[in-house]
Amino acid sequence: MEKSRAKTIQIFLPTGEPRGIRMAELTTRIVQAYLIPRNELHEAKRQPELDQMAVYFLFGESEQEGKPMVHIGKTEDLKERLDFHDKTKSFWRTAVLGISKTQSFTQAHIRYLEWYCVQKAREAGRYRLQSESNPGKPFVTDAMEADILDSFETLKTLVATLGYPVFEPLIPEATEKTFSLSGKNADAVGELVEDGFVVLQGSRATKEVDSSVKDSVSALREKLLGSSILVEEGNQLRFTQDYLFQSPSGAAAFVLGRPADGWLEWKNKEGVNLRDIRDEQNVLFDEPDVAPVIGEEFRSFISKIIRRQEAATMSVNGH
Repeated sequence: MEKSRAKTIQIFLPTGEPRGIRMAELTTRIVQAYLIPRNELHEAKRQPELDQMAVYFLFGESEQEGKPMVHIGKTEDLKERLDFHDKTKSFWRTAVLGISKTQSFTQAHIRYLEWYCVQKAREAGRYRLQSESNPGKPFVTDAMEADILDSFETLKTLVATLGYPVFEPLIPEATEKTFSLSGKNADAVGELVEDGFVVLQGSRATKEVDSSVKDSVSALREKLLGSSILVEEGNQLRFTQDYLFQSPSGAAAFVLGRPADGWLEWKNKEGVNLRDIRDEQNVLFDEPDVAPVIGEEFRSFISKIIRRQEAATMSVNGH
């Protein structure tokens, strides 16, 4: 896997509010990503950056959907199009615009960029696409295609930086970092990733749910069944696609239908659980000559994720 290069991203706050309207850009590129909370749409329409053509993303959620949702489109009149979606679409809470700070996008640029964004978002599978149309691949010259793909790479980075990794697959690369667990009528495989724990396609959860977790687990199961992410098969529920949980414990409780400490339940092929791997990592920091049970690359990967998830837990708990 090729290591990502360091980048400098500048974020401008037009209203001075850190959770309000934001404009992000790589300092050496012409593409900008412009984030607009839906409740600040009126204020955003005063900004001159909206007086141009663009590709755009509407992000939101639905009580009926098991995944967050996105609508991807293009427009030559951003203000009119956003007004239209404000009146006709209820799911979205945030709009992110892909624009050119030199206003160099043409109709051909945004047609191809919209098509390419839809394909890449579908491949990633993180979001449920709400786009009505599925346009065929537009024709552009080879030279223009190269420029557009370069713009896409910048846009991909900026949109993820603003909190919407719509183009990033749940599992970045095929790896051997899998963990499994089993229980009564349950047998699942998953991977620890930077933003949670992914239960892999083909895994099976028990249909039975303990009363102590019924409220949280049953509600999510209903969503996933309604979205066909889960299907019923006898006394089990089978995952038809990879699914991201916020934590290993959340994933374990969902699969086993009972309270579960995912750091203990999920184990690698050697039978080592996540907590033991974490503890080994702490020993290796203090005693680097200790013979490792896991590879250097995997150890580094686990360490980074554990630190991020522990930091996220402390933030949630107010520490």
